[in-house]
Amino acid sequence: MKIPKQNKAFIYNLLGFVFFYCLSYFLLFTFTQARGLWLPLISAVATTLLAPKFQHARQAGGDTIYMKWLFIKGIKEVK
Repeated sequence: MKIPKQNKAFIYNLLGFVFFYCLSYFLLFTFTQARGLWLPLISAVATTLLAPKFQHARQAGGDTIYMKWLFIKGIKEVK
């Protein structure tokens, strides 16, 4: 069973967000005094900036997935 590329892009976005959210939540919880609503709010904002973004695009040559990330220059094609 083949997964459509638009679903793959969504899964990649979800996994990237979850990874960076858990990492930032743990680091903020451990090294700061932020508690209550501030902790998940700060983690969500930091994750939105740090996580890679994946986008599905339909072209004449077929479907492709592109990635943009803060730490990589430009937009890269994901195979």
